[in-house]
Amino acid sequence: MDDAAPVETQATAPLAQAELDALTDKLIEQLKTVYDPEIPVDIYELGLIYKVDVSDDKDVVIDMTLTAPGCPVAGEMPGWVEDAIKEIPEVKSCKVELVFDPPWDPSRMSDEAKLQLNMF
Repeated sequence: MDDAAPVETQATAPLAQAELDALTDKLIEQLKTVYDPEIPVDIYELGLIYKVDVSDDKDVVIDMTLTAPGCPVAGEMPGWVEDAIKEIPEVKSCKVELVFDPPWDPSRMSDEAKLQLNMF
């Protein structure tokens, strides 16, 4: 096997900070278009998005949770998020994973969400 031809892999250049910042703004904008159907606040402001990873190839992986594990849209919401993110032309792919650790609680909501829900 020593005479096998080396496999060429194309290394992707790291994203420039300005490009990553612009993409981050677009990701947040799209996440804010997805709403929990039982609460009139978007999932970003509710604090349901735990982590967003963007690779140099612009593949996006999102860890999110739900307000409750028994949420009736648990099977659908990750697809809504993927669809919203895939509307960004620069994004190559998107994968959304539901996580329940740590459990969501109202302290994760933004001040904007608390104001909308009159929770101050």
